[in-house]
Amino acid sequence: MNIVLITGGPSAEREVSLASGKSILKALRASGHNVKVIDPINGTEDVKEDDIFKNGVGKQSPSLDELKEIKKTSDRKILTCINSELFDNVDLAFLGVHGKFGEDGKIQTLLELRGIPYTGSDVFSSALAMDKNVSKVMFNSIGIKTPRWITLDKNSKPDYYDLNKEVSELVGYPYVVKPNDEGSTVGLSIVQPDAEDVMLQKAVELAFSYSDKILIEEYIKGKELTVTLIGNDVYPIVEIRPKDGFYDYEHKYTKGMTEYFCPAELDAKTEERAKSDAMKAHKALGCSVYSRIDFLLDDKNNLYCLEVNTLPGMTETSLVPKSADANGMSFKELIDKLIKLSLEKGKVK
Repeated sequence: MNIVLITGGPSAEREVSLASGKSILKALRASGHNVKVIDPINGTEDVKEDDIFKNGVGKQSPSLDELKEIKKTSDRKILTCINSELFDNVDLAFLGVHGKFGEDGKIQTLLELRGIPYTGSDVFSSALAMDKNVSKVMFNSIGIKTPRWITLDKNSKPDYYDLNKEVSELVGYPYVVKPNDEGSTVGLSIVQPDAEDVMLQKAVELAFSYSDKILIEEYIKGKELTVTLIGNDVYPIVEIRPKDGFYDYEHKYTKGMTEYFCPAELDAKTEERAKSDAMKAHKALGCSVYSRIDFLLDDKNNLYCLEVNTLPGMTETSLVPKSADANGMSFKELIDKLIKLSLEKGKVK
């Protein structure tokens, strides 16, 4: 099969995307596919595969200055790339991209205009899942608990004394400040009860540097859980235990900084509830092929859904491969399964 592996991209999760792409590429070639690797921010430029991946270690997200430089030319280059002969005679685009443009429905839109099947959820469900505010509204509407939250738009120009008072009343302490449409904990801060107004201001300004809309969300202390869905099947739950601090970008992508337990040590009732809520959230957003749904379980056994990831990480430390492995599925078999389900999704349309 002729497959284009799309990796890299213009988002703050660029390095993670490149790391995922390396793992995916190895599996695709092991299955005998003819694979072309493309980082769309290069446009139609012929960039060697090794040059695309040389910095894709996934340990550090691009700086804001680096992202601004990429953004200056990336939109037009991406358009010309997808519309070029690079995508002629392609049977499938395998999406090894994360974050904005990869998970928000934009690249899916371009591929659909070219008539090229792609892995993962469709345009609309990708856009819904990427918007944390909309996702949380959907969770509430179907009876799935999610942490309390408020949203802020970039043009709101808040008075931080009043905002701090509002947050303490509606959300409580501590709380999380994060971009509405980023992943991998990029731009995220946790504000503690004894923090001054200036700490809230710094957290808000950091989140706004990545997004025009941000969430201020109730902090839930408890077990971090994630549930993988592939097709119509729910896979073993993973519990995530950072060795110190919280599960931030560094803990996600640095070996040895986090412990993972799969299957998670849960009683049968809680396990069933997490799997059931994961499937409900997946379906409510109209997701297909696969997704990873993140939860927090507090000390009173309350389960809170945080978000649905439509293109979850595929690095060697990623959670979906861990869950699949616990179910007896190798990484190569996982990639083969995603291809099969994605092509079947296209036929249904």
